[in-house]
Amino acid sequence: MSDFPRWKYALVALVMLFGVIYALPNAFPPVPAVQVTANRDAPPIDQAVQQKVSAALTARNIAVTRVFVEGDHLLATFANSDVQKSGADTIKAALGDGYTVAFKLQSNVPGWLGAIGARAMPLGLDLQGGVHFLMQVDQKDAIEKQENSYADDIRALLRNKNIRYESVTRNAAAGQGIAVILRSADDRSTASDAIANEYTDLLVSSGASTGDRFVLNVAIKPEKLRELSRSAITQNLGTLRNRINALGVSEPLIQQQGDSRIVVELAGVQDPTEAKKLIGAVATLQYRPGIGQPGDPRAVEAARTGNIPPDANLYYMRGDNRPVLVSKQIIVTGNQLVDASSGIDQQSGTPKVDVTLNAAGAKKMGDFTNANVGKPMAVLYVEQVYETKVVDGKPVRVSKVTETVINDATIQSPFSRQFQTTGLGSPKEASDLALLLKGGALAAPMDIVAEGVIGASLGQDNIDKGFKAVMLGLALVLLAAAIYYKLFGLVADIALFFNLVILVAVMSLIGVTLTMPGVAGIVLTLGMAIDANVLICERVREELRNGSSPHAAIRAGYEKAWSTILDANVTHLIAALALTTMGSGAIKGFGVTLMIGILTSLFTSVTLTHAFTAAIHGHRKLKTLSV
Repeated sequence: MSDFPRWKYALVALVMLFGVIYALPNAFPPVPAVQVTANRDAPPIDQAVQQKVSAALTARNIAVTRVFVEGDHLLATFANSDVQKSGADTIKAALGDGYTVAFKLQSNVPGWLGAIGARAMPLGLDLQGGVHFLMQVDQKDAIEKQENSYADDIRALLRNKNIRYESVTRNAAAGQGIAVILRSADDRSTASDAIANEYTDLLVSSGASTGDRFVLNVAIKPEKLRELSRSAITQNLGTLRNRINALGVSEPLIQQQGDSRIVVELAGVQDPTEAKKLIGAVATLQYRPGIGQPGDPRAVEAARTGNIPPDANLYYMRGDNRPVLVSKQIIVTGNQLVDASSGIDQQSGTPKVDVTLNAAGAKKMGDFTNANVGKPMAVLYVEQVYETKVVDGKPVRVSKVTETVINDATIQSPFSRQFQTTGLGSPKEASDLALLLKGGALAAPMDIVAEGVIGASLGQDNIDKGFKAVMLGLALVLLAAAIYYKLFGLVADIALFFNLVILVAVMSLIGVTLTMPGVAGIVLTLGMAIDANVLICERVREELRNGSSPHAAIRAGYEKAWSTILDANVTHLIAALALTTMGSGAIKGFGVTLMIGILTSLFTSVTLTHAFTAAIHGHRKLKTLSV
């Protein structure tokens, strides 16, 4: 009789059901779609935009499956990628520059599966097609900015301490520090103590002296330099993610490679021009005196007639597009910004943004606000985007500058280095404003050192070949097991099939991106998974040859094979773990798939086959076994 416990039967049934349900979304391939999102100054996506898009597609006789609004964006689905491209061109022409139109693969998974968290595996660049960028971050620029900031702070400190100095200049090479020239040895000693006490991230040492020139060398500590380099990469990663979100790309890959490079992979994007334009954008901020309030009669009249006061510029508010007059005078710029964070004002309970300026910016801000309490101050967001246009048959990079007012608030009291902006509509608006202030600009410039485009047709060809490889490998293994091990081989085949199902279910549930190396990992997993069943079948045969009864042979076969199976899979698991933790890109994808496959095959090859074997033979009197 079988000694396989009932709770294990229940466990096997639940795992099989889990595998089928969570692998099922992959049977519903995504459909080509176009996603439309409103830019900062454009009207929001609504039914009017939806009707305009539908009318434009109908007028051009472009077959669209569905046009609908989802959240803050609009989606139009199409039958194939050729119609998708024609539809995108038509929508872009109909809506103009106020909206971002991007390619996307829209999920086709039924709603009841989505409600329980079941979703299809996202496809990698090599399977879905898309663009790949390798970008080099100029970390020296970030260090130069910090040294310039420290030079400004040191000048302000020396003035406040009444220490006479001749000059404070940054050395030409980045990372080589700042030279402070003073007029006496006593001044140098006093300045050294003041700088060391005020700025703990700086190393201060005396340099060579000639006549009445007493040199003080100030350098950023090595650990601070490393922190600046890491911070430049981190901020650039965050800024890129925010910018790429505007493209509407599903599952973008944005990750650091080495010490100074960033990899960007945008699956589904076939035209890299829009992506390069957004990635290479340069943004900054300007704080200017406001003239009146947004939407007041003077601003409306200036927008209507074009008669703008000579000392002002006419801009529009981000979001509601109200006209606002802003002075041409610039108080401080984003280059003098040190930090920005959002929160809740304890006094009013409304959202706020805390801003910190460096010493030079603080002095300018303090002078202005002392003289202008009760008057408005505007925050102007200036973005410079580079576009590539063909002129006389040659590609030429030209810049396009957009300027919008992101905030126009009244100065309640004087402030300088640190201040806050209140009166924002919601915590999200405060968070967005802080993000624009702190992360709107890249911490350091980046150059695209390599780029590539994988066509959608090539991606589909890879999917077809990968599917055929998995099916061929599975069929050959199933056939060999069934022929050689008979009934036990058929049980192993069932386990192998469910191993594939559960593997796909787990990868889908945790969001593993499937790539060609991942497909290779699946094929290898199927081949390795049958090894455990080979060991079990051979052990059962050996027990039968030694004179054991069929039930005893089954029991002993599983018990004696377990330690060998465990040892073999643990060694494989260590190798897969090393590939996952130490590898990157294709190697990491292969390692992740292999690691999950090893864990699922341990369950299916031993527990699941034992359950089926016990169900078939457990309640029968046997003279022999089909193995």
